[in-house]
Parts: sequence; C-alpha cells; structure tokens
Amino acid sequence: MPKHIVIVEDETALAENYKQFLEKKGFAVSLYSNVASAKAAFEKQLPDLAILDIELGHEIDGGFTLCQFLRQHSETLPIMFLTARDDEIDAI
Repeated sequence: MPKHIVIVEDETALAENYKQFLEKKGFAVSLYSNVASAKAAFEKQLPDLAILDIELGHEIDGGFTLCQFLRQHSETLPIMFLTARDDEIDAI
C-alpha cells in the first residue's frame, strides 16, 4: 500500500503539479484547498505526510492553524511547509 500524502494548497495549478510529481514517485496523494476541507479529511484519517501552504485563501496563517490541529492529533506526523511567502517578517 503506497504512503499517503496530503497537500493543502489553494493554488490549483501548483497543487496539481505537486500531486503529479508525487504520484509518479508512487505515493497516494490527496489535495485540499482550504482549512475546513483539510480538517474534515484529517478527522477521518491522518496521512503519512502533510504538506501545507501557509496562506490559504483569506486565512493568512491557515497552514499554521492546520499544523496545530495535526499536532493535537499526532506528535509524530511529519509536516512540511511549502509556501511562496516572502514578506520581510517571514525571514525572521
């Protein structure tokens, strides 16, 4: 059974690109574009890896919110942030 990766990314083209790449490497991939749909999926089953964008739609820190949610459900689940944020504050 392939490892399951969840990608939470609100830019459809980016999400699809990541998904295609990972599926070619043999992973099962699910995509979600917002905090609410990702949380609903995580409540049903946790993935083997979560890849999160930080800014999701109107939620500037949506990825951080999901990270906190996931940590409440698992202390060991690998979580990776993949984001294009480039504000000065993000470099600190």
